[in-house]
Amino acid sequence: MPVQPEGMPCWADAMFTDLEDAKRFYGDVLGWTFGESATEYGNYTQAYCDGKAVAAIVPPMPGQEGETRSAWCLYLASPDVAATAGAIRDNGGTLLMEPMQVGAFGSMLLARDPGGVAFGVWQAGSHEGFELRGVPGAYCWAEVFTRHPAKADAFFPAVFPYTVRRMEDDAVDFTLFGLGDDTALGRMAMTAEFPDDIPPYINVYFGVGDCDAAVAKATERGGTLRFGPMDSPFGRFAALTDAQEAAFSVIDLSTTKGDMPRITDA
Repeated sequence: MPVQPEGMPCWADAMFTDLEDAKRFYGDVLGWTFGESATEYGNYTQAYCDGKAVAAIVPPMPGQEGETRSAWCLYLASPDVAATAGAIRDNGGTLLMEPMQVGAFGSMLLARDPGGVAFGVWQAGSHEGFELRGVPGAYCWAEVFTRHPAKADAFFPAVFPYTVRRMEDDAVDFTLFGLGDDTALGRMAMTAEFPDDIPPYINVYFGVGDCDAAVAKATERGGTLRFGPMDSPFGRFAALTDAQEAAFSVIDLSTTKGDMPRITDA
Protein backbone atom coordinates (compact mmCIF):
# COMPACT_ATOMS: atom_id res chain seq x y z
CA MET A 1 0.00 0.00 0.00
CA PRO A 2 1.61 3.31 -1.03
CA VAL A 3 2.14 6.08 1.50
CA GLN A 4 -0.50 8.77 1.06
CA PRO A 5 0.51 12.11 -0.51
CA GLU A 6 1.22 15.01 1.82
CA GLY A 7 -2.00 16.43 3.26
CA MET A 8 -4.18 13.44 2.42
CA PRO A 9 -6.22 12.02 5.32
CA CYS A 10 -4.45 8.82 6.27
CA TRP A 11 -5.75 7.70 9.70
CA ALA A 12 -8.38 8.31 12.36
CA ASP A 13 -8.59 7.43 16.03
CA ALA A 14 -10.66 8.39 19.05
CA MET A 15 -10.27 8.40 22.83
CA PHE A 16 -13.04 6.78 24.87
CA THR A 17 -13.40 6.43 28.63
CA ASP A 18 -15.27 3.15 28.12
CA LEU A 19 -13.33 1.21 25.50
CA GLU A 20 -15.58 -1.86 25.66
CA ASP A 21 -18.67 0.28 25.07
CA ALA A 22 -16.98 1.88 22.04
CA LYS A 23 -16.15 -1.58 20.68
CA ARG A 24 -19.76 -2.70 21.02
CA PHE A 25 -21.13 0.49 19.47
CA TYR A 26 -18.89 0.63 16.41
CA GLY A 27 -18.88 -3.13 16.06
CA ASP A 28 -22.66 -3.04 15.71
CA VAL A 29 -22.97 0.16 13.65
CA LEU A 30 -19.99 -0.23 11.29
CA GLY A 31 -19.27 -3.94 11.53
CA TRP A 32 -15.81 -3.42 12.99
CA THR A 33 -13.75 -6.06 14.72
CA PHE A 34 -10.91 -5.16 17.07
CA GLY A 35 -7.39 -6.36 17.62
CA GLU A 36 -5.57 -6.84 20.89
CA SER A 37 -4.90 -3.66 22.87
CA ALA A 38 -1.25 -2.60 22.69
CA THR A 39 -0.40 -2.14 26.37
CA GLU A 40 2.97 -0.58 25.54
CA TYR A 41 1.11 2.17 23.66
CA GLY A 42 -1.57 3.03 26.23
CA ASN A 43 -3.93 0.19 25.17
CA TYR A 44 -4.22 1.58 21.67
CA THR A 45 -6.65 -0.76 19.89
CA GLN A 46 -7.01 -1.04 16.13
CA ALA A 47 -10.35 -1.52 14.40
CA TYR A 48 -10.69 -3.70 11.31
CA CYS A 49 -13.12 -4.11 8.44
CA ASP A 50 -12.73 -7.32 6.44
CA GLY A 51 -9.38 -7.81 8.18
CA LYS A 52 -8.04 -4.41 7.07
CA ALA A 53 -7.09 -1.66 9.53
CA VAL A 54 -9.58 1.23 9.31
CA ALA A 55 -9.28 3.20 12.59
CA ALA A 56 -8.30 2.88 16.25
CA ILE A 57 -9.66 3.62 19.71
CA VAL A 58 -7.75 4.29 22.93
CA PRO A 59 -8.64 4.98 26.59
CA PRO A 60 -7.56 8.21 28.34
CA MET A 61 -4.18 8.25 30.01
CA PRO A 62 -4.30 7.39 33.72
CA GLY A 63 -5.52 10.41 35.66
CA GLN A 64 -7.22 12.02 32.66
CA GLU A 65 -10.48 10.11 32.88
CA GLY A 66 -13.39 12.54 32.66
CA GLU A 67 -11.13 15.41 31.60
CA THR A 68 -11.05 14.63 27.88
CA ARG A 69 -14.07 14.90 25.60
CA SER A 70 -14.53 11.89 23.33
CA ALA A 71 -13.80 12.93 19.75
CA TRP A 72 -12.52 11.52 16.50
CA CYS A 73 -9.12 12.81 15.39
CA LEU A 74 -8.19 12.82 11.71
CA TYR A 75 -4.52 12.52 10.75
CA LEU A 76 -3.09 14.14 7.64
CA ALA A 77 -0.09 12.58 5.93
CA SER A 78 3.32 14.22 6.07
CA PRO A 79 6.75 13.16 4.77
CA ASP A 80 8.37 15.07 7.68
CA VAL A 81 6.42 15.84 10.85
CA ALA A 82 9.14 18.18 12.15
CA ALA A 83 8.85 20.33 9.02
CA THR A 84 5.06 20.25 9.25
CA ALA A 85 5.28 21.32 12.90
CA GLY A 86 7.30 24.34 11.83
CA ALA A 87 4.75 25.23 9.15
CA ILE A 88 1.92 24.93 11.69
CA ARG A 89 3.66 27.35 14.06
CA ASP A 90 4.63 29.75 11.27
CA ASN A 91 1.02 30.02 10.11
CA GLY A 92 -0.66 30.68 13.44
CA GLY A 93 -1.44 27.12 14.51
CA THR A 94 -0.79 25.60 17.93
CA LEU A 95 0.98 22.34 18.69
CA LEU A 96 -0.91 20.25 21.24
CA MET A 97 1.68 17.47 21.07
CA GLU A 98 5.18 17.97 19.72
CA PRO A 99 6.44 15.54 17.06
CA MET A 100 6.83 12.13 18.65
CA GLN A 101 8.22 8.83 17.39
CA VAL A 102 5.82 5.88 17.83
CA GLY A 103 8.21 2.96 17.69
CA ALA A 104 8.70 1.66 14.17
CA PHE A 105 5.12 2.58 13.25
CA GLY A 106 5.85 6.21 12.40
CA SER A 107 5.87 9.70 13.89
CA MET A 108 2.98 11.97 14.86
CA LEU A 109 1.94 15.32 16.22
CA LEU A 110 -1.34 16.89 17.34
CA ALA A 111 -2.25 20.48 16.54
CA ARG A 112 -4.97 23.10 16.26
CA ASP A 113 -5.53 25.55 13.44
CA PRO A 114 -5.96 29.28 14.29
CA GLY A 115 -9.73 28.75 14.57
CA GLY A 116 -9.41 25.94 17.12
CA VAL A 117 -9.86 22.88 14.87
CA ALA A 118 -7.85 19.93 16.25
CA PHE A 119 -6.13 17.49 13.90
CA GLY A 120 -3.22 15.08 13.77
CA VAL A 121 -0.29 14.64 11.42
CA TRP A 122 1.22 11.23 10.65
CA GLN A 123 4.59 10.41 9.07
CA ALA A 124 4.34 6.77 8.10
CA GLY A 125 6.81 4.15 9.14
CA SER A 126 5.66 0.54 9.17
CA HIS A 127 2.08 1.76 9.75
CA GLU A 128 1.02 3.53 6.58
CA GLY A 129 -2.52 4.35 7.72
CA PHE A 130 -5.85 3.22 6.33
CA GLU A 131 -5.67 -0.19 4.69
CA LEU A 132 -9.18 0.30 3.32
CA ARG A 133 -11.16 3.41 2.41
CA GLY A 134 -14.23 4.46 0.45
CA VAL A 135 -16.27 1.33 1.22
CA PRO A 136 -18.79 0.35 3.94
CA GLY A 137 -17.01 0.12 7.28
CA ALA A 138 -14.11 2.36 6.25
CA TYR A 139 -13.20 6.03 6.16
CA CYS A 140 -14.79 7.86 3.23
CA TRP A 141 -14.56 11.61 3.70
CA ALA A 142 -13.97 14.45 6.19
CA GLU A 143 -14.89 18.10 6.60
CA VAL A 144 -13.36 20.85 8.70
CA PHE A 145 -16.23 22.47 10.64
CA THR A 146 -15.12 25.94 11.76
CA ARG A 147 -16.49 29.28 12.93
CA HIS A 148 -13.49 30.96 11.28
CA PRO A 149 -13.62 29.82 7.64
CA ALA A 150 -11.22 32.48 6.36
CA LYS A 151 -8.59 31.37 8.89
CA ALA A 152 -8.99 27.71 7.88
CA ASP A 153 -8.85 28.57 4.17
CA ALA A 154 -5.57 30.41 4.72
CA PHE A 155 -3.99 28.00 7.23
CA PHE A 156 -4.45 24.53 5.73
CA PRO A 157 -3.17 25.40 2.21
CA ALA A 158 -0.17 27.14 3.82
CA VAL A 159 0.76 24.02 5.81
CA PHE A 160 -0.15 21.41 3.16
CA PRO A 161 0.07 21.66 -0.66
CA TYR A 162 -3.67 22.15 -1.12
CA THR A 163 -5.48 23.93 -3.87
CA VAL A 164 -8.68 25.70 -2.77
CA ARG A 165 -11.96 25.54 -4.67
CA ARG A 166 -15.37 26.84 -3.69
CA MET A 167 -18.75 25.18 -3.91
CA GLU A 168 -21.28 27.58 -5.39
CA ASP A 169 -24.22 27.24 -3.02
CA ASP A 170 -26.04 30.16 -1.43
CA ALA A 171 -27.16 27.97 1.48
CA VAL A 172 -23.68 27.01 2.76
CA ASP A 173 -20.14 28.38 2.91
CA PHE A 174 -18.17 25.37 1.70
CA THR A 175 -14.70 25.00 0.17
CA LEU A 176 -12.67 22.02 -0.99
CA PHE A 177 -8.97 21.39 -0.36
CA GLY A 178 -7.46 19.48 -3.26
CA LEU A 179 -4.27 17.58 -4.05
CA GLY A 180 -3.72 17.36 -7.78
CA ASP A 181 -6.79 15.73 -9.29
CA ASP A 182 -7.97 14.45 -5.89
CA THR A 183 -10.06 16.20 -3.25
CA ALA A 184 -8.59 15.75 0.22
CA LEU A 185 -10.97 17.58 2.57
CA GLY A 186 -14.00 19.80 2.74
CA ARG A 187 -14.35 22.95 4.86
CA MET A 188 -17.77 23.93 6.20
CA ALA A 189 -18.52 27.21 7.99
CA MET A 190 -20.39 26.69 11.27
CA THR A 191 -23.44 28.94 11.42
CA ALA A 192 -25.56 30.19 14.33
CA GLU A 193 -27.46 26.90 14.10
CA PHE A 194 -24.54 25.20 15.86
CA PRO A 195 -24.85 25.47 19.67
CA ASP A 196 -22.06 27.47 21.31
CA ASP A 197 -20.93 24.46 23.34
CA ILE A 198 -19.99 22.52 20.19
CA PRO A 199 -16.32 23.25 19.49
CA PRO A 200 -14.93 23.40 15.95
CA TYR A 201 -13.92 19.95 14.76
CA ILE A 202 -13.20 17.70 11.79
CA ASN A 203 -16.26 15.63 10.93
CA VAL A 204 -15.19 12.14 9.85
CA TYR A 205 -17.48 10.13 7.55
CA PHE A 206 -17.52 6.32 7.62
CA GLY A 207 -19.11 4.32 4.83
CA VAL A 208 -22.21 2.19 5.35
CA GLY A 209 -24.27 0.00 3.06
CA ASP A 210 -27.57 1.52 4.23
CA CYS A 211 -27.61 4.95 5.89
CA ASP A 212 -31.04 4.57 7.52
CA ALA A 213 -30.21 1.15 8.93
CA ALA A 214 -26.92 2.47 10.35
CA VAL A 215 -28.74 5.40 11.99
CA ALA A 216 -31.27 3.00 13.51
CA LYS A 217 -28.49 0.82 14.94
CA ALA A 218 -26.63 3.85 16.31
CA THR A 219 -29.65 5.33 18.07
CA GLU A 220 -30.70 1.95 19.45
CA ARG A 221 -27.25 1.63 21.00
CA GLY A 222 -27.20 5.02 22.72
CA GLY A 223 -26.15 7.31 19.88
CA THR A 224 -27.95 10.52 18.92
CA LEU A 225 -29.01 11.61 15.44
CA ARG A 226 -27.91 15.21 14.86
CA PHE A 227 -28.78 15.67 11.17
CA GLY A 228 -30.35 13.65 8.40
CA PRO A 229 -30.53 11.16 6.91
CA MET A 230 -30.32 13.33 3.81
CA ASP A 231 -29.88 12.57 0.12
CA SER A 232 -27.14 14.33 -1.82
CA PRO A 233 -25.27 13.94 -5.12
CA PHE A 234 -22.43 12.40 -3.09
CA GLY A 235 -24.49 9.85 -1.18
CA ARG A 236 -27.16 9.50 1.52
CA PHE A 237 -25.66 10.64 4.81
CA ALA A 238 -26.40 11.45 8.45
CA ALA A 239 -24.53 13.15 11.28
CA LEU A 240 -24.48 11.45 14.68
CA THR A 241 -22.86 11.39 18.06
CA ASP A 242 -22.05 8.01 19.52
CA ALA A 243 -22.97 6.74 22.98
CA GLN A 244 -19.98 8.63 24.46
CA GLU A 245 -20.83 11.82 22.51
CA ALA A 246 -18.08 11.64 19.88
CA ALA A 247 -19.32 13.18 16.62
CA PHE A 248 -19.10 11.29 13.34
CA SER A 249 -21.10 10.81 10.17
CA VAL A 250 -22.16 7.85 8.06
CA ILE A 251 -22.62 7.86 4.30
CA ASP A 252 -23.98 5.40 1.74
CA LEU A 253 -21.97 6.32 -1.35
CA SER A 254 -24.09 4.06 -3.58
CA THR A 255 -27.32 6.04 -3.01
CA THR A 256 -27.01 9.40 -4.75
CA LYS A 257 -29.63 11.96 -5.68
CA GLY A 258 -29.56 15.38 -7.31
CA ASP A 259 -27.14 17.27 -9.53
CA MET A 260 -23.51 17.79 -8.60
CA PRO A 261 -22.87 21.36 -7.41
CA ARG A 262 -20.75 23.73 -9.43
CA ILE A 263 -17.18 24.01 -8.15
CA THR A 264 -15.02 27.04 -8.97
CA ASP A 265 -11.52 28.21 -8.06
CA ALA A 266 -11.48 30.25 -4.87
